[in-house]
Amino acid sequence: MLVVVLAAIAAPLVSPYDPIQQSLRERLKGPTWFPEEGRQRHLLGTDQLGRDILSRIIYGSRVSLVVGFAAVVIGGALGGSLGLLSGYGGGIVDEVVMFLVDGQLAFPFILLAIGIIAVLGPSFGNLIIIVGLSGWVTYARLVRAQVLTIKEREYVLAIRGLGGSTWRILARHIVPNTLAPFLVVTTLELARTILLESTLSFLGLGIQPPTPSWGGMLNEGRGYLDSAWWISAFPGLVLMLTALVVSRVGDWLRDVLDPTLRGA
Repeated sequence: MLVVVLAAIAAPLVSPYDPIQQSLRERLKGPTWFPEEGRQRHLLGTDQLGRDILSRIIYGSRVSLVVGFAAVVIGGALGGSLGLLSGYGGGIVDEVVMFLVDGQLAFPFILLAIGIIAVLGPSFGNLIIIVGLSGWVTYARLVRAQVLTIKEREYVLAIRGLGGSTWRILARHIVPNTLAPFLVVTTLELARTILLESTLSFLGLGIQPPTPSWGGMLNEGRGYLDSAWWISAFPGLVLMLTALVVSRVGDWLRDVLDPTLRGA
């Protein structure tokens, strides 16, 4: 994870080539360890336009991480706030929020995202908003469940009986006790948003060429799988490993933050 983050931050320094620079003389060159490609300078080969695969992967990490982190912030803020409001307020507010949650869960979000992007256009800002809105239901259901449990505990009831204000109860006692599971789900959602961004880019509805993105590179290499498999294979491998590592970080956070698992 640190390698991916540092590569994204220092992309201009560690990238060996300009990711959008084309050279038809260098098109479809294999990785340097290929016997027939031993003297060429592109470590992971080049694509159909002669662009360096390694450089495009490095710059593509910027897109995936920016969209992923921004989407998690949007989804977490919206879903967490609505879940807190729903769980503590109850009544009609709870019913409305849960109706919206059930409505989104009942409809395939990828189809909704495709429709929205088709209408608004595939811009970077639209992509962040749409991917962010895809995950708010997870945060809302989690926070609501936590609040429903915490607000009935003895210490919260005692504070309420002593005249403690709603804001004090929320800020001092309920919100801090929901942070641990919230952070774990946030990490897991980061992996999902990275994959969703790559999916939309693969379908041509995400980051537009010539800006490199992992999903876009997978799409560009579809027609060359039999002759130049590295165009899709290396971005797909990096995407898979990144999602796997982020998910493992989420599992590690769960073990660290959950007191019931510390002695296991």
